[in-house]
Amino acid sequence: MNWLKDPLAAFLAGGALIFLASMFVSDAEISYDVEVRDADIERLHDHWNMQMRRPPTVQELADLVEQFVKDEIYFRESKRLGLDANDSIVRRRMVQKLTYLTEDIAASNPLEEAALQAYFEENQEDYRVSAQFSFSHRYFSTDRRDDAEGDARRALETGASGDPFMLQNSYNGRSESQIGDLFGRDFASALAQLEPGKSPQGPIESAYGWHTVKLTSVEAAHIPDFAEVADRVASDAEQAARHSANEAYYDDLKTRYNVIYPDP
Repeated sequence: MNWLKDPLAAFLAGGALIFLASMFVSDAEISYDVEVRDADIERLHDHWNMQMRRPPTVQELADLVEQFVKDEIYFRESKRLGLDANDSIVRRRMVQKLTYLTEDIAASNPLEEAALQAYFEENQEDYRVSAQFSFSHRYFSTDRRDDAEGDARRALETGASGDPFMLQNSYNGRSESQIGDLFGRDFASALAQLEPGKSPQGPIESAYGWHTVKLTSVEAAHIPDFAEVADRVASDAEQAARHSANEAYYDDLKTRYNVIYPDP
């Protein structure tokens, strides 16, 4: 009976029992007795406390109980009237709920440190930190100048200040992708080819015009230590476990069905 201790096995067995029971219960047998149990009140109380960060008042708890009774009555009447049949919204909601149940089983036991470390080792590239560039620039507008490129090139010798720029004149620790979002991909690619130094370089064309650039530092791309990204790894590993549980559950379910597809 060790399989009873496995949460997934217990869930599958429970689902099978519910399914079999539903085959023998007609709408006419839906009870008119709505029992509010202590466990229901406790669940409503705890759910409110979790959302509102305080316990409900007596009146608020009474309102929650009355809403629970109303929802239960509406649910039973909807089933009695067959409103759950052939309803795409109900269908999607039921599929979603079953998916969440499967995922919750997978996430019920937090992954141990060794499992998280193993996940990190297998997926290191997902955590690679891109090279980071720090630079300042001077801007030469093609709208304001007849020869913005030439003026920028001469500014490398003269130190001319250039034109006002709508964004920042200096940036620290930006990736090539982030720089591309600001200045354009060609500018970012050209900047990445420069060597850090004290003197301006270029000129480089952007989506706005031409720029002389002083690249002050480059932090090489690297994979951080596990400790630096432990929280992110834990979140990603849990999501992967949820996905894996759903896939395994569906694969098991599908073996019980005979799926007949139409001819091509």
